Order: sequence, then C-alpha cells, then structure tokens
Amino acid sequence: MIKAALFDMDGVLYDSMPNHVRAWCEILSMWGLKAKAEDLYMMEGRTGYSTIDIIINQNWGRNATQEEKETIYAQKAQRFVELNSVVKLIPDVEAVLAKVKQLGLKRIIVTGSGQPTLFNNLDAHFPGFFEKDLMVTAYDVQFGKPHPEPYLIGLKKANLKPEEAIAIENAPLGIESAVAAGIYTIAVNTGPLPDEVLLKSGANALFPSMKALAEDDIWERLCK
Repeated sequence: MIKAALFDMDGVLYDSMPNHVRAWCEILSMWGLKAKAEDLYMMEGRTGYSTIDIIINQNWGRNATQEEKETIYAQKAQRFVELNSVVKLIPDVEAVLAKVKQLGLKRIIVTGSGQPTLFNNLDAHFPGFFEKDLMVTAYDVQFGKPHPEPYLIGLKKANLKPEEAIAIENAPLGIESAVAAGIYTIAVNTGPLPDEVLLKSGANALFPSMKALAEDDIWERLCK
C-alpha cells in the first residue's frame, strides 16, 4: 500500500531550473570557470557545494576550497534570487498535488536545494500541503543526490518503508537517488534533457507533463 509521495522541488514543483542554470553560468564565468548548460541540467539535484567541487575539478584539476565553495554558492544564490523574482510553478503541478491529497498520501519534499526563498514560498503557493518536519534539504544531508541518503532520510522522517512510497522526479541524479533508496520512481520530463536520459537513470515510469501524470490511471494501480 502506497502511503506517501516524495517530491523533488526544482523542476517538479517550481519552474526554476532555467534560472538556476543561468545563475550558475553567470557566476562561474565571473570566476573564469566554464560549464555547459546541459552539464548543469545533468547535475541537477546535487548540493551546491558538490556542484562547485566538480566544476573546479573539471576546470582547474583540484578540489574546491571551503572558501571557494562558500563564496561561489553565496553569489550564485543571490543571483538566482534576482533572476527568480517572479516565481513560476510547473504547469499543472496543482492537479498532481490534488490527486495526492485525494488519495490521502503523506507529502514529503526531498531536494538538493538550499535556496531559502523557495522554502519560504511553499506555504504561499501550496498552503497546508507540506509540513516543515517532512522536508529534506541540502542542509540535512552529508551525501546529496545521486546518493540514496536524501530519500532514505525522507522515508525515515515519515516513518515509511521504501515500498510504501513513490518519488516524483525530473532529473537523472534525483531519479538515481530515489531508485537507489528502493522507491518506485516516476519521472516527469519538465526540462530539456531527452527522455532516454531519465529512463536510463532507472525511472519506473515516465510522463511528458504533470497533466499527463495527473490524468493517468497509475495512481489507481499503485495505490489500490
């Protein structure tokens, strides 16, 4: 019996990934670091510090210092706030949330983000839907996605077994994380990556949009 749905945030609830990628590209360029937009979409779900470490390794052949990670991430976070001043939801995500609520499922956030502006907006955009003690963020984990730790923490917070939950993700690393935690994982392709990338990451089901997911009978099949 499925008792809960675990949601990623960026790219699943919020249409924020284009602004995240633009903020990364602008700030990294200021530091003389190169990163392709496609590669940043592939790294979606990692913690900010992990992303910086990888990019500095790729560019300069060494690990990032703690000071570099803190400074670059703070600059990127500030630029994201400027770019994301008008918050946009993923189209039709409300229909999926309504289905989850109708089925009486617990709702858990599992994100690699540490962006406080988005957490602050959750109550405004989804009033009464998510509880603060059922959120896993970049500040809760030692190992970010694709490690299973974020989703395992989400299960622990809700007192669930993996087979009692489903995960809704949009990014390869998030899918790998949820699958590694033993959770049935639904991919919704809300970004620019090919479907094959999400399927190769282990997604159990793939949908082209939130509308398609909300209208599918997968809910009845999984939650019967």
